[in-house]
Amino acid sequence: MTASAHRPTGVNLDMSQPTPLLPSIHVPADVRRLARAELPALATELREFVLNTVSQTGGHLGSNLGTVELTIALHYVFDTPHDRIVWDVGHQTYPHKVLTGRRERMHTLRQLGGISGFPRRDESEYDTFGTAHSSTSISAALGMALASHLKGEQRRCVAVIGDGAMSAGMAFEALNNAGVPHEGHHPDMLVVLNDNDMSISPPVGALNKYLARLMSGRFYTAARESAKSVLKNAPPLFELARRLEEHAKGMVNPGTIFEEFGFNYVGPIDGHDLDALVPTLMNLRDQKGPQFLHVVTKKGYGYKLAEADPVKYHAASGKFNPAEGFPKASAPAKPTYTQVFGQWLCDMAEKDSRLVGITPAMREGSGMVEFHKRFPQRYHDVGIAEQHAVTFAAGMACEGLKPVVAIYSTFLQRGYDQLIHDVAIQNLPVVFAMDRAGIVGADGATHCGAFDIAYLRCIPNMGVLTPADENECRQALFTAFGRDHPTAVRYPRGSGVGAQIQTEMTAIPWGKGEIRRTSTRPIGGRSGAPRIAILAFGTLLYPALQAAEQLDATVANMRFAKPIDDELVGELARTHDALVTVEEGCLPGGAGSAVMQSLQDAGFTVPVLTLGLPDEFVEHGDPAKLLSMLGLDAAGIERSIAERFGSRPARVAAPPVRAADAA
Repeated sequence: MTASAHRPTGVNLDMSQPTPLLPSIHVPADVRRLARAELPALATELREFVLNTVSQTGGHLGSNLGTVELTIALHYVFDTPHDRIVWDVGHQTYPHKVLTGRRERMHTLRQLGGISGFPRRDESEYDTFGTAHSSTSISAALGMALASHLKGEQRRCVAVIGDGAMSAGMAFEALNNAGVPHEGHHPDMLVVLNDNDMSISPPVGALNKYLARLMSGRFYTAARESAKSVLKNAPPLFELARRLEEHAKGMVNPGTIFEEFGFNYVGPIDGHDLDALVPTLMNLRDQKGPQFLHVVTKKGYGYKLAEADPVKYHAASGKFNPAEGFPKASAPAKPTYTQVFGQWLCDMAEKDSRLVGITPAMREGSGMVEFHKRFPQRYHDVGIAEQHAVTFAAGMACEGLKPVVAIYSTFLQRGYDQLIHDVAIQNLPVVFAMDRAGIVGADGATHCGAFDIAYLRCIPNMGVLTPADENECRQALFTAFGRDHPTAVRYPRGSGVGAQIQTEMTAIPWGKGEIRRTSTRPIGGRSGAPRIAILAFGTLLYPALQAAEQLDATVANMRFAKPIDDELVGELARTHDALVTVEEGCLPGGAGSAVMQSLQDAGFTVPVLTLGLPDEFVEHGDPAKLLSMLGLDAAGIERSIAERFGSRPARVAAPPVRAADAA
């Protein structure tokens, strides 16, 4: 089939300038109508489009440039969306989005009201499974494959997983389950390992391409199965043949481990060579049972700057000129909370040789680069393995060390059982430095740190600090490190208010908040308006202070979500007409709930307004805009208080007189 047969009518027939292919691709079926010889040209156009898009919107760059050919090959070979493709993590799916009808909306990528930076089932029928946390694809694809078999549907299910995601135990749990028969049926599925961490070595050349085609072809499969059936009658010969096959495969590829899981392993092959990818995928598509294809790609492929520095070009934080690359990072006017943590970690390590730093594959994101350089023997990157990271820290704590686990709020969710069972029950002194607490912005619901206060404060032995600014964050980390119990310090993404950071580290009185502003209004609404106290948790202290200036309200910096300062809560309840809690976390089970429980336990009936993240997932967008939409900026806090307490709030009953009060 000629290239021109696939073009829409009315195109430019000037053969000196080839007609672009990408504008004619609206759905994957359009890709499948192309001639194989046209696919490299499409890859070039698609890579250029992704580069130009990310240069205007920001987002993940290197991983997407590296999956262009693989994306084209998968949609060319498989009948999507009938056949299912599950992209692990999903931050490499921009080419997929472009080929599946979203090219015209790519300029809205990761913006409020725009398309997501990850696959979403409610965004496209081609996004068969929502992903953003790693290592889930094989489990999901296996579930789809077995569900299709139960329903009598003929379809292929493909899981595309990166080499980093393969370090997580969940991926191997899924492999272990996928490689065995289910009610006598082996699942028809394909796992594609996108290996972008090693260079394409000599074995991934012409000879290896030939071997990959051979091992994925029908002749090889039929010959292998026939030989097995014959040799099974002679067990010693069968075992010898099996070992020889493993040894032969092991000489050219690392596939033996996947064969042991029950997969037919093929590869590694060049993930940028469509002449290798397409025929190999076609062969594997027609095979029964679990198949495993190992492809080697290069992050940032086709963009020299990204190829040279894949870590730097993993993601763009904003606009840039593709010809010049990412602008040179200038020192921020105010340090980020991540930088505050990184500096504290180094300073604390100098003071205490027991400190060890642990991260689940987030060295740069968690601010541990300098610590790694200065204290390499005390730095541990355990890979994308949050469960292991938590229990690994527990083991170190058992031996008298003081582990600090640097982890995003949303990622600690993956190690929740270990947090309870291995750390909290044993009451071990592990510090959890929880970055990205609260709204995160462009990464959306999957990365939003909304739930940590709620899921931490219900755990016995656990302490939870919510610092309000950069200096308090440093002191809170020092406070947590000084305890002999599990403690978490939560702080947001980005910079704070610019508070002066004190070099000297001073422990915050445990479980104690502080008054930052006192209302001049009398209690009882005698001035015509109620006397309000705002109890702020974390960085929302500062918009609460702004709102308080307009309302003449008292403001307390609570500093701790657990333990709650019951004494301060009681004092505020006795001296104010109403209380307002403010937190950048979910309301159900959050810090506001803790305050209400404290009041109830003490017998207070003062009206309480709780402000925080609603009982819904927060979408992607600019953090400041999202906070404003959620009513958590200064204007929103003031508006909510005025709407609720515009008139004098009714006190149901006077607060009780307690023994402590009488004393």
